[in-house]
Amino acid sequence: MTPAPLTARLRDPDGPLFFPVTAYGPDGSPDLDVYRTHVRRGVAAGAAAVFACCGTGEFHALLPEEFEDCVRAAVEAAGGRVPVVAGAGYGTALAVRYARLAEGAGADGLLAMPPYLVHAGQEGLLRHYREVAAATALPMIVYQRDNAVFTPRTVVELARTDKITGLKDGLGDLGLMQQIVSAVRTEAPGDFLYFNGLPTAEQTQLAYHALGVTLYSSAVFCFAPEIALAYHRALTAGDATVLRRLLDGFYRPFVELRAQGRGYAVSLVKAGVRLRGLDVGEVRPPLHEPAPEHVKQLAQLIERGFALLEEDA
Repeated sequence: MTPAPLTARLRDPDGPLFFPVTAYGPDGSPDLDVYRTHVRRGVAAGAAAVFACCGTGEFHALLPEEFEDCVRAAVEAAGGRVPVVAGAGYGTALAVRYARLAEGAGADGLLAMPPYLVHAGQEGLLRHYREVAAATALPMIVYQRDNAVFTPRTVVELARTDKITGLKDGLGDLGLMQQIVSAVRTEAPGDFLYFNGLPTAEQTQLAYHALGVTLYSSAVFCFAPEIALAYHRALTAGDATVLRRLLDGFYRPFVELRAQGRGYAVSLVKAGVRLRGLDVGEVRPPLHEPAPEHVKQLAQLIERGFALLEEDA
């Protein structure tokens, strides 16, 4: 049976979106067996989709052949149970190359990262994403952050582009997002998806939810899916008591800890996966490992998070 389109599979997710870390072995090369285990466990735990080799998966650090191997491994581990979306980025030519590698590896869709280095105008950004979208048959989600920030008019044009099916926001400008959602709703009505892609998205998801943005990435799901799923269930049910408990007792302290080091949005998450018993290796440079005291604080915070879950047991 042919799977439903990506938009249909993500419209009403049963869980958060899973952005697995990329596992490296002792020699620093990708450990595909451990990576498959990581992905398989996330899918079994209740992820709505796997976003392979994206920001948390150190897309920036992977060679094209490593990227292709990891995407294929994620597809194998997911086994068709949930869609697999792969990252694609850098300049237009390289983004096209990564998109085609992802398609060849069996991915169900693409997450288009911001272009490398340059700060382009809206016309250039639109051309870039249209060329990447045209390069494969895969649906594509565009990631707004850093040097790829769009006007509402540009997002309308993206939404009108064949195979561009969504926008992931990593900027955090809620006023701009409201304008974008309104503009697309009135000028390009359809099944366009929106994602909250801020680091530790649970911290801001209540505000995004009010805008109609129900999809969000969960880095916490990588190392504590039980906590991430409890938050997702409470959000879906409108359980303010549980949401406040998790936000105050776990997510806010986690955000504060993440802010202690540059790159901790990735390296601290990877440390969390190791703390839960899966040796996924260290991050590749230019990222660096968290300080030992911060890893210790993370371990204590994970324990606190599980204690909060027991209050509802």
